[in-house]
Amino acid sequence: MPLEFALIPSDTRLESNADGAPLNFSETVSRTFFCTLTVTDQIEQESLDVSIWGSANGQDFGKRPLLKLPQQFYRGTTKMVLDVSLRQEIKFLRARWELNRWGRVSPTPMFVASLQLEEIPPMSRDTTTKRSVLTVPSS
Repeated sequence: MPLEFALIPSDTRLESNADGAPLNFSETVSRTFFCTLTVTDQIEQESLDVSIWGSANGQDFGKRPLLKLPQQFYRGTTKMVLDVSLRQEIKFLRARWELNRWGRVSPTPMFVASLQLEEIPPMSRDTTTKRSVLTVPSS
């Protein structure tokens, strides 16, 4: 059964740049995830940048993210796939978010968002990869 994780729990109020808690995902089988970023509330003239970072030890997350999601300005959902199957040394994931605000109103940005990861199950070795050929009956 695929596992599900929340790197940013549902209805989290984001008001400053921060890192989420490290999450150990070493129990997963495929190491491939369907990532869903959902923004449920925001104010005008601001942006949200969310990225996913990986670590071998849960402490050092390096200098470059594994995945950067598209910049968000409005409510909505963004979906992407994260595949760390070729990076066996990575055992922990965490989210990082950066907020930006411009304009003449309140200088404090605010988003309400979540980032859910759902493991994509591995393909069965019995699954055929050949395409079936469509034939057109001759007349």
